[in-house]
Amino acid sequence: MFAAGRIAPAVSWRAFFLCAALGSVALVGAPASKPPELAQSGKPDAAEAARLLEQFRQAGIPGEYYLEFDLRSLPRRGPERSFHGRLWGGRNRDGAITRVEINDGSGATHRLLIQNGPQAAVWRVTDGKTAPLSVAELFKPIIPGVDVTAFDLQMPYLYWPGATLEKVARSVLGRPAYAYMVRAPAEFAKQHAEIVAARAYLDTQFNALVQTELIGADNKVTKSFAFLNLKKVGDRYIPKAADYRNEVTRDKTRLEVTGAALNLKLPPAMFEPAELARPAAPPAAGEITHLAP
Repeated sequence: MFAAGRIAPAVSWRAFFLCAALGSVALVGAPASKPPELAQSGKPDAAEAARLLEQFRQAGIPGEYYLEFDLRSLPRRGPERSFHGRLWGGRNRDGAITRVEINDGSGATHRLLIQNGPQAAVWRVTDGKTAPLSVAELFKPIIPGVDVTAFDLQMPYLYWPGATLEKVARSVLGRPAYAYMVRAPAEFAKQHAEIVAARAYLDTQFNALVQTELIGADNKVTKSFAFLNLKKVGDRYIPKAADYRNEVTRDKTRLEVTGAALNLKLPPAMFEPAELARPAAPPAAGEITHLAP
């Protein structure tokens, strides 16, 4: 059995895709009981595996949403640090899009706009000016003292072509998951030879992302992302905590959601690069559900 608050089966469900500070997340309906055994799931053939992956890529949250979160830097050695952030998410014709704001503790607010999908892009405000990030800039820490990059948030490898289903494996949540492997595209590999492939684990029952791994030139995992648990808000589960882990240094960054507002109607300008430099207002206090630790 899995712990209370973790991904649970549902009478009816739909996998929803959220790419931002949380990466990708499953929002499901009412919880039920025991997770299926690996043997019950089976490994689909190549055609079905491709269909499931494309279905996952096309899924989306209805309407827009707002989350408040804490980003906790948990180095193997040295002091812990915590940063507060918030995000607004939705979808446009190119896929999931998210606006992220993080306070670094010095009074500065770091703003990013993350477009996911086949036409992925990230914009950032620097010195009051908004500009798209280059491939090299995607791999720089989003704020000083945090081992998380825009590349980690965006997870563009979920859209790299040529993904194959390796196996059915047990995920970090203790549930069976389809493990997809995808090699880095040639143009990407020329600039970042340290990443040769990525692996994504999709829950076999919900077709929802629960874990990812980046694989280095020696075929060892260099970085991983995993959901730890979920929290029910209304009739849905949303992510409560997730870990970004550097498997080389063993440093970890934990993302903990502290508040959520779902089913919002946000102004389209919220997700325009030209508006990123302007401060964004959160929903009214009465619309936000605060989540207990």
